[in-house]
Amino acid sequence: MLQKLFAHLETMRPYTLLWCGLVSLVGACLRYGNIPPIQISLLVFFIPILGWIAGLYLADYYDKALDAIQKPHRPIPSGRILPREALIIGASYAILGLGLTLLLPHINIVMVFIAGALVLSYAKYTKAKGLLGNFNRGAMTVITFLFGVFSIDTTTAIPTSLWLLSLVFFFHDTNSNIIGAIRDVHGDKTGGYATTPVKYGIRLTIIISVTLSIVYLLLTAGIISFYPLILYPTYFLMLFAIGILILCIMYMILFTSINTLTQKQSLYAHELFVAERIIFSSAFIVGIASFHILSFSLCLVSLAITLLSQHLLRERYELT
Repeated sequence: MLQKLFAHLETMRPYTLLWCGLVSLVGACLRYGNIPPIQISLLVFFIPILGWIAGLYLADYYDKALDAIQKPHRPIPSGRILPREALIIGASYAILGLGLTLLLPHINIVMVFIAGALVLSYAKYTKAKGLLGNFNRGAMTVITFLFGVFSIDTTTAIPTSLWLLSLVFFFHDTNSNIIGAIRDVHGDKTGGYATTPVKYGIRLTIIISVTLSIVYLLLTAGIISFYPLILYPTYFLMLFAIGILILCIMYMILFTSINTLTQKQSLYAHELFVAERIIFSSAFIVGIASFHILSFSLCLVSLAITLLSQHLLRERYELT
């Protein structure tokens, strides 16, 4: 039983979960002008996490043949989780998330179905199709952000600034997905997955990533400078700068090892990106929340859970 439970914990990848909850909460906070009431905040934070878990089970189900080639230790190819079991558990999380969405405005239900279609598209079709798959992942994060925005039931139109900010999260998660694919380039090539690193090579992939980083950072700076979204710019800029520093370290690792890049180095680079995205999304929350202790605590707890779970679980899941 413990082995089974641990296999499900591996499949849920806890080091990836809080990012989507934070992105949704950012949308709600920016629309509300502060941290929304507790019920809305909890719903917009946890419902995307439930959907994300469902998507991970679905992705592992469709990747089972590829994983049998390059990662036979993973729960499904190792037999610790049966394929049908993965579908049932994933569907259970999706249904639970949909049920909780009934407590939010009706438009959020529509967003759930759009997100589900994008998850299915990514898991079954686009993941192995280079930039198309990366853009698919970016679109999923846009819907996550808008899920939070639409959770605030208001008669006023959504500000232009929030539509523009959704592009920031599109470019950000597209970029993160590209970096995440570098570690699997050899296995993906063997399994016939034409991911961005497989199609364009490591060097051009990193250049594409740098370009996307510049785009989303400049776009963020422009939106924040032009629109009065951030109430506490000092707190926002502090986390924003830390995120940029982490990105610079990540690119330094990738560029200095570009000709001898190992799977472990690639994994570590993406782990830095995973940490950066927690800090990046948290920057918006601490920049607008009037309850500073709560907003900073959310950032620190999310970062601690992400880093600790990466340390304990990720290398085992990806490389063992």
